[in-house]
Amino acid sequence: MTVQTAEAFAGVGVDLGELERRALAVREHVLAIGAGPIGTHVGGSLSAADILVALYFDVLRVRPDEPGWNGRDHFLLSKGHASAALYATLAERGFLPVEELATYGRSSGRLMAHPTLSVPGVEFATGSLGHGLSLGVGLALAARRAVRPNRVYVLLGDGELQEGSVWEAAMAAAHLGLDGLTAVVDRNRLQINGSTEDRMGLEPLTDKWRAFGWNASVVDGHDFSRLVPALRSAPGSGRPTVLIADTVKGRGVRHLEHRKQGHFAKLSPAAYERALAALRAAA
Repeated sequence: MTVQTAEAFAGVGVDLGELERRALAVREHVLAIGAGPIGTHVGGSLSAADILVALYFDVLRVRPDEPGWNGRDHFLLSKGHASAALYATLAERGFLPVEELATYGRSSGRLMAHPTLSVPGVEFATGSLGHGLSLGVGLALAARRAVRPNRVYVLLGDGELQEGSVWEAAMAAAHLGLDGLTAVVDRNRLQINGSTEDRMGLEPLTDKWRAFGWNASVVDGHDFSRLVPALRSAPGSGRPTVLIADTVKGRGVRHLEHRKQGHFAKLSPAAYERALAALRAAA
């Protein structure tokens, strides 16, 4: 992968090895949060970690010391229950102290179970599923009307696509020709109560998005050599873009992978140590 400059992307110009190290750190933080007093949505945070690292360390134009910079690209975590992965990524990127992750879910802190505006780098409070893409449509339309180059990225869960409001937003984005908008679907194929296909079938998912007028493609959501170029793809086609990121729920912790039981977990000390050892062994 060609190392990019600060002017081109988010501003750190890292290689594949660095992305992998950051992703490991994010997953370690997620497990530590899961071992905290309230637990967290472990499985979906682990599946989304590589997507978040690719965005924040190689794609998004952001300034951690100036989160409200007008020239920034916008990111929305529509699947807000994966807040642990977002907070961990923001901390690794310098938006907040890494030590603050230990305050997750505590009433005295600002790191709530779903993202809130009190956290630097968070654009909107999210987590009521089905609304993030609509917010992204608004941001992309505002950027176009203001003649600003800000790109907008929205990360959705695949179970979230069972919400009708997602498809209303998808229809509007295509109608408006919002080619500065990119949606990423964390396609781990599991939701809280089992397989997405058993609960409300989504396939053929790529064809559905194309039928709504989007540029749609499938990408390995854990392969930075493919994920980063796909996320970077330049706008200009007159259509919004969606990437169906093929991911694994619980990625990196073998005994949690592909298991709905890992959707939410409050890890005991023994479970945490086992998960952390499995994660590091697989790295």
